[in-house]
Amino acid sequence: MEEIKTYTQSERDWAMFCHLSALAGYFFPFGSIIGPIICWISRKDESAWIDINGKSSLNFQISVLLYTVLAIPLCFILIGIPIIVFLIILKVVCIIIAGIRAGKGETFKYPVSIPFIQ
Repeated sequence: MEEIKTYTQSERDWAMFCHLSALAGYFFPFGSIIGPIICWISRKDESAWIDINGKSSLNFQISVLLYTVLAIPLCFILIGIPIIVFLIILKVVCIIIAGIRAGKGETFKYPVSIPFIQ
């Protein structure tokens, strides 16, 4: 049986910010990477929970960026367009779900995320 851990409200809030800060990418170039980096680096030494969520968020954002870059050449043969649309929808949905779950102190494993940062 999985052990349930309790985290302080501050830990849960910062873990949530690590995920939701990735939405900054829709307003600033590379904001989806810079936002989680800032949240993670500023608080990773204070809590293992924030460290885990920050790494998870960054790994997902880097993975989606890589998949998008790989899909761009496929747009010339039209298959890349639905792939990029799928990635955009997946990104928004996963960020929101991960943010909500982190705010509750629950874990969330991003799909299609490559663990670049261990």
